[in-house]
Amino acid sequence: MLMSKQSSQALSAPAPANEPKRWTVGTLTYTTGGLLALFCWLLWGDFGYYLKERSVQPTLLLLLKQYKVSDFLIGLLITSLPQAITIVLAPIISYRSDRHRGKWGRRIPFLLVPTPIAFVSMVGLAFSPVIGRWLHVLLGVASPGETMSIIMAFTLFWSVFEFCTITCNSAFIGLINDVVPRPVISRFFAMFRFFSLGAGMLFQYFLFGKAEVHYVPIFLGIGALYAISFTAMCLMVKEGEYPPPPPPTDPTAGGIGSFFSATKTYFRDCFSKPYYLWIFFSIALVFVAVTPITLFSIYFAKSVNMSMDRLGELAALQLLISLLQSYPMGWLSDKFHPLRVTLAMLALYVIATLAAFLFVHDATSYSFAYVITGTIYGAWFTASMPIGAMLFPKSKFATFDSARIICFSLGMMITGPLAGWAMDRVLHQQYRYIYFFACCFTALSFFATLVVYRRFMAYGGPKGYVAPE
Repeated sequence: MLMSKQSSQALSAPAPANEPKRWTVGTLTYTTGGLLALFCWLLWGDFGYYLKERSVQPTLLLLLKQYKVSDFLIGLLITSLPQAITIVLAPIISYRSDRHRGKWGRRIPFLLVPTPIAFVSMVGLAFSPVIGRWLHVLLGVASPGETMSIIMAFTLFWSVFEFCTITCNSAFIGLINDVVPRPVISRFFAMFRFFSLGAGMLFQYFLFGKAEVHYVPIFLGIGALYAISFTAMCLMVKEGEYPPPPPPTDPTAGGIGSFFSATKTYFRDCFSKPYYLWIFFSIALVFVAVTPITLFSIYFAKSVNMSMDRLGELAALQLLISLLQSYPMGWLSDKFHPLRVTLAMLALYVIATLAAFLFVHDATSYSFAYVITGTIYGAWFTASMPIGAMLFPKSKFATFDSARIICFSLGMMITGPLAGWAMDRVLHQQYRYIYFFACCFTALSFFATLVVYRRFMAYGGPKGYVAPE
């Protein structure tokens, strides 16, 4: 990758006509070829990363149902457990990576170290039924039972997997914010979505229908591809130089005192200004809205007698449409600003989920609802991805982004088991209510985003915005 280091602003200055165009971000300068090389390595790592992400959860959902796990317990394992880990781990990783300085940069170490551990966790998930049966025999009369032993094995390796995923999530977006020039960042995020959707489409179309039976080679193969691609990205992408980190609030504090001092600084920076609270709230509401859909769309399909092969084909179609729209959505966000495009997508999603709740009653109507609502949500996701990069203070981006993650993690942690309890005890597996829930919370997000937009305009708008600190 062709790049050099020089003192410059984050935005590129116009180059003389006789010189090649260059892009700068921090101390990094890219020619067109260097920028393309950067994109290739980041997107290659992104592909492996999201192939892992988009394969493990749906496969695990299928496996848990084989062992008659209740919707409530599934909500706890698939949403509450990862979000609880996120709430504790994400701010620590983000705060430390913002302040870390080393020869590998400030983000790469937090991406490289968890990668082999994530691969080991996928191997463990692949063999959890075997490990659970072995544990059942080993414990003898003290065993909680073969099925519970298998669930315990799944829980252990799923926890390790999520630990690694959350660590990488907290640093990966920070890396992109540090190395991708501002004038092309929305389009990069669009390509980021393109590759992540492509990974999901390949899994859904070719592998999802086989996951219940062939989960062992699926976990092993995807885990190996992820380990290779993500490690290569970490070794090939170079970070620039950063100014010294801000001094600790209390330089005399040590040990536990240093921890509390850092915690106080974190909460003061992220949660003391209502403007940022509205940003966190507006985004968190959408993640809350889609949590029941994420958890129960597979079971909804089974309830209307749709085969998993057919659901996989529909998921691939929906991802293909989202993939094709990702770059146009990025272009629209660069041209009109991500907040404006986000508002439009939220309005569409409210309408689509309300229609799905009212009119879905069989496999055919569910097919249309699944593809249309999933596509609109994908458009919202693509449009909203650059919001943090555009609105948060650049010097503390990962710290503020972790606060955003904490807020939606809290919402999802509560929503998952609550939705599962409602399905078990109140709604009696009437899964069409997932769309009613999504409609209500997306409408709330729309109004919260309007508040954010008005305050964004007051801080200077698209041409003169300065993030308050």
